[in-house]
Amino acid sequence: MPTYITLLKLTEQGIKNIKDAPARVEQAAKAMESGGGKFIGFYLVMGEYDYVCIGEAPSDEAMMTFLLALGALGNVKTTTMKAFSKEQFSEFVKKLP
Repeated sequence: MPTYITLLKLTEQGIKNIKDAPARVEQAAKAMESGGGKFIGFYLVMGEYDYVCIGEAPSDEAMMTFLLALGALGNVKTTTMKAFSKEQFSEFVKKLP
């Protein structure tokens, strides 16, 4: 399954309701699983972003659907990157001319 790294920032609504955030994270994990994906890691971080999530989804379309649903709740804004493993990287390099 493709891997995705998502950087998340709390919105004003999200920080106002921060006490509910752990339950929202669990709900998000369940929603991702219902779409065929899974959370690999979730981290509260310091700096420009508030959370980093690493997950897998069956396709870009499945991940986008999850992200749109997450964003529609209004608690976070997301920036998502598709990630490739070191094995995939090696394969890409082997194909270079």
